[in-house]
Amino acid sequence: MALAVDTQLGVGMRFKVTIDKTSYDLGSWAKVSGLDVTWDLIEYRAGDGKNDKWYFPGLTKYSTVKLERAVQKADTEAVRGWLESNSFAMEVQSGKVELLDAKSEPVMHWTLRHVLPAKWSISPFDANASKVALEVLELAHMGFLENE
Repeated sequence: MALAVDTQLGVGMRFKVTIDKTSYDLGSWAKVSGLDVTWDLIEYRAGDGKNDKWYFPGLTKYSTVKLERAVQKADTEAVRGWLESNSFAMEVQSGKVELLDAKSEPVMHWTLRHVLPAKWSISPFDANASKVALEVLELAHMGFLENE
């Protein structure tokens, strides 16, 4: 793949995730997954006796965005506070996932509309394993495409 000298490439290990309209800084995360979109295709076949089919975009579906990192006192407490504040009265918020280059400059971003916490979990505690405890936060959202 040929690239221009000044091409700015996004590096998969450099990103940041933020939630707007909140006093909670959820900290940095080690992994982001689930940033995708799919469409149900609507198939239409005209009744003119031919075998031609037409396709139209149907329902747009977004996966939950899954964040993962090692448990850290300050950041995990901030997430817990955000979860507690959204437990019964969820506030409409937006979030942003930014992909950065090697100099930590933004290359691309996805603004998640109407972000809500969908699930939080922590890895099992096991005295026989010498592993770092991991927390996982899943965010449900109404999409990131600007097609409204």
